[in-house]
Amino acid sequence: MSDKKKFKDTTVGKMLLGATGLINPTLGSVLQGVTSPKEAIAEIGKSKISNDDKIKLQQLIYDQQNKEIESITSRWEADANSDSWLSKNVRPLVLVWCIVIFSFAGILDSVEDIPFHIGELWNDTFEKVMMAVVLAYFGGRTTEKATSMFKK
Repeated sequence: MSDKKKFKDTTVGKMLLGATGLINPTLGSVLQGVTSPKEAIAEIGKSKISNDDKIKLQQLIYDQQNKEIESITSRWEADANSDSWLSKNVRPLVLVWCIVIFSFAGILDSVEDIPFHIGELWNDTFEKVMMAVVLAYFGGRTTEKATSMFKK
């Protein structure tokens, strides 16, 4: 069972489904089954509503996603500017932890004399966690550096 929220229960989903009721009520039923903003944009593109309505709805999705990204960036910047050692170092520590655990598990799994095997579900899950952590860390650092360069 997945703990991931259904698209209709996310902030973007609630906003989009509410907006579709105002812009074009028949589109709301089309979007009930979508699971991601990408799917919502694809369904909007396939729907038989006016191009102006398609553009309005797709713009709402992009705007909301940008707000969420800006919110995350501002939280990371606040952490970086904090006086707390932990808040400044939590992202690098999580990155190091993930690399160490992933490497250690990979080595244990590859030694034939050790009865240790990473299950497919765990391997897939940890791969996604590693990608998210690495992208968030280096993407966040790049954003912080770019922001500080533009401020200068």
